[in-house]
Amino acid sequence: MHLDNLYQEVILDHYKRPEYKGLGHDFQIAVHHVNPSCGDEITLHLRLDNNSLLQLTWDGVGCSISMASASVMAGLLNGKTIDQGQPILDAFLALMQSKGADAGDEEILDDAVAFSGVSKFPARIKCALLAWMAYKDAALQVQGISGARENV
Repeated sequence: MHLDNLYQEVILDHYKRPEYKGLGHDFQIAVHHVNPSCGDEITLHLRLDNNSLLQLTWDGVGCSISMASASVMAGLLNGKTIDQGQPILDAFLALMQSKGADAGDEEILDDAVAFSGVSKFPARIKCALLAWMAYKDAALQVQGISGARENV
């Protein structure tokens, strides 16, 4: 099987059977992002314990790329601390900025390497990044809360 076909299957599988979809009710951080280019929307809820991301849940509407990307991201980040999630976020951002030149590090990105082909299409990069940018904003809020606690 050709690698591109396998990657398309991974994306479609996450779209059809998303992980962690359905907003959790017990959360400390909520973030909502919209892609104005196409109308895709994502909402993230994060539940934390001492900077440990106990649960990341999401809900959204949009294309298969944005929804599959949210599923993959949630699967990668659940149970990680914000600090542990940073290299994963950085690796995905680098993959999306590579214009197809980077295949991604499967050790870090796991199923997210399936989006390497998306990076060749500038109009679709925003779709793949929607959930990740929402997570980045949520992580900044967590760091703000943690910093406020330290200054008290």
